[in-house]
Amino acid sequence: MTDPHGGGTYRNPVLAADWSDPDVIRVGEDFYLTASSFGRVPGLPLLHSRDLVNWRFVGHALRRLEPAERFTVPRPDGGVWAPAIRHHAGRFWIFWGDPDLGIQQVNAPAIRGPWTEPRLVKEGRGLIDPCPLWDEDGAAYLVHGWARSRSGVKNRLTCHRMSPDGARVLDEGRVVVDGDALPGWFTLEGPKFYRRDGWYWILAPAGSVETGWQGAFRSRSVFGPYEERVVLAQGESDVNGPHQGAWVTTAAGADWFLHFQQRGAFGRVVHLQPMRWDADGWPVIGAYGQPVSGGPLPVGGFPTQRPATDDDFPEGSFGPQWSWLANPAPGWARSHRGAGLRLACPPTADAHDLRLLPNVLAQRLPVGPRRVTVELTLDTGAPGARAGLAVLGDAYSWIGLERGGDGEVRLVHRFAERVAERERDAATPRPAPEGRALLRVDVLADGRCRFAARPGDAAAPAPSGFDFAAVGWGWTGAQLGLFAAALDGAEDAATATFTRFRVT
Repeated sequence: MTDPHGGGTYRNPVLAADWSDPDVIRVGEDFYLTASSFGRVPGLPLLHSRDLVNWRFVGHALRRLEPAERFTVPRPDGGVWAPAIRHHAGRFWIFWGDPDLGIQQVNAPAIRGPWTEPRLVKEGRGLIDPCPLWDEDGAAYLVHGWARSRSGVKNRLTCHRMSPDGARVLDEGRVVVDGDALPGWFTLEGPKFYRRDGWYWILAPAGSVETGWQGAFRSRSVFGPYEERVVLAQGESDVNGPHQGAWVTTAAGADWFLHFQQRGAFGRVVHLQPMRWDADGWPVIGAYGQPVSGGPLPVGGFPTQRPATDDDFPEGSFGPQWSWLANPAPGWARSHRGAGLRLACPPTADAHDLRLLPNVLAQRLPVGPRRVTVELTLDTGAPGARAGLAVLGDAYSWIGLERGGDGEVRLVHRFAERVAERERDAATPRPAPEGRALLRVDVLADGRCRFAARPGDAAAPAPSGFDFAAVGWGWTGAQLGLFAAALDGAEDAATATFTRFRVT
């Protein structure tokens, strides 16, 4: 969270939401960040900053996930893992690993695109966390890690020669760092590849996301041998497992490091650390290798801003902070004149479990305390049509409107536990005159969520149900979701309109 009054300083985290596996580059005076998007669509979010602290959305690099038929259902543990962004030969490049398919790549002449369709650079299961390096002599290389869940292999980094156009690898690859051969090292992953002063550098974390550390490896040869050092660890700080990030240098020549911290239901929030070099030429990150809580701004003079959360949904459109939980189908969101997001209520057998619905529009759950509100109208439709505001993870809870078998619309509040296949009521349903309600969730600092609602023209939102402890979902943090659905067999005649989405 940035200092709202300026003053030339910043506070960590600089991105207080789930920006998993961030990578950052500088092009001229501008910094660009991308992060894992897993099975959400569009994927590969893109942020821009002038000072490494204040960030705003500029779009996405991935329009749909391929192969398209594989991503018609939510896959929070698949899709885009740990991308690397680079600028080379006048183009932006992003490489990522799909753990079930292999290493993929897109590129564009400008950060806003147009981005190419995904290209499979190396096929194979368990190939993750790729990062390219174009060397000074024109040769190109690609380093990546391994996911044991798919390949049976982990704790090692493999390097390939790569075609200079980034289209394919040119060999079978060679293990350049074997974590099993390093005493105390385990779950080595997330490599980022650099060249500096005649050294090849691989910055890579190990030790798992909750309790691990950041390592640095260097060699005079691209294929090693590499020597290693731990360059950032929790130490006496309260930042557990400082993990996987990016080294970036300002135009003035100052070095900085961005990394994530696992924060439970909020996912992987992003911290910014100063970086210097010791007498032996090794990076020193934070305060003597421990995370700092903040400090002087890397670049001064820019206004405070955060990635957008609020949305008025002009003419039925939605902002770049939103993604579907799978590749969208035509008609899920319907354009119209005026404000408001109009979602169709497609009939489905999975309406009883939001974790199975692809047509949920979601954004990251912000680190609390935060208040989330949205206004909802459930339009005329068949019995069983429902819509609402959800906190969605391995367990979830939602509050919203449902049309009963008698044709009346009621305010409902439901939840499902981690292992439950069906929802249960968290509160007794209440009448919702005219099919309208204001929905509210208060997100507390510890991840508990308190639901409330104001049906029709009631005076004020009334608390509903019990505190719900948000949990992550697969490899992601919990999501804030807007959805509309109907029971299987119903006519697709209902729509739900959401207006004035606010996070305060």
